[in-house]
Amino acid sequence: MNRLFVAYKPTWIGSNKFLSQLKRKYSEKKAGFSGTLDPFAKGVLIIGFGTHTKLFRFLNKTPKSYRATLWLGAHSDTLDIELVESIEDTKPLSQKSIQEALKNLEGTLTYDPPIFSAKKIDGQRAYDLARAGKEVVLNKITSTVYEAKLISYCHPFITFEATVSEGTYIRSLGRILTHALGVKDGCLSALERLCEGQFLYENEKALDIKKCLNIPQNFYHGDSTNIFYGKPLHVKDFQLQGDGTYWIDNNDTITIINISENQVKYELNKVEIC
Repeated sequence: MNRLFVAYKPTWIGSNKFLSQLKRKYSEKKAGFSGTLDPFAKGVLIIGFGTHTKLFRFLNKTPKSYRATLWLGAHSDTLDIELVESIEDTKPLSQKSIQEALKNLEGTLTYDPPIFSAKKIDGQRAYDLARAGKEVVLNKITSTVYEAKLISYCHPFITFEATVSEGTYIRSLGRILTHALGVKDGCLSALERLCEGQFLYENEKALDIKKCLNIPQNFYHGDSTNIFYGKPLHVKDFQLQGDGTYWIDNNDTITIINISENQVKYELNKVEIC
């Protein structure tokens, strides 16, 4: 089965384990996902079956939107409720101050990622080292926050939504927001991914991959059997001849090519629509 769809991962299950459940549900052996969600987080997860697992890098997956609830006063090294060690009372805040702090998150941010993350240090996951009690030092990362807005405030819980670039750690945004509000500790008590670019959860219905690609369509004016048999292609036979990655519509299949220095290279050929 070749299929691309959006699933909804529940809380407290790893992305890999959730994928295994989907494979059993659809009796599919070859499957993959894009955009790992931590076990703590729930929400949108893009799933591919069969050859569609090769399409993830060509999809329009940004910006991403999340809804998170920040628990002021709760200390956790994971920056979520997995390992809450202590809880301190904090003074109530004005909604205006929270809205201003969220507004100040917008733009380009450089910050420390969580030590409990999937980033690798000398081949080992940071979260494995952190759980083993070893020192974890990660390089700072830079993200873009396109919008951050307050959804509700019921002290000590702040629920907000953030639309961000790929690779943004919402747990880190929670920490930045905590300190901006003059509070020592805070962690996320809930986290939901609402969308990845154009991808929303719609009951796992199959997606039209021709409408999902983040690359321009090109048109091949040569002999169509060349693509069918995977023969060499020439730049002169394409409508768009500039360097770049393009997709070609073969009716029941698509082909993805790359044009560089007047040469044409197949990225993927004859990917079935369904």
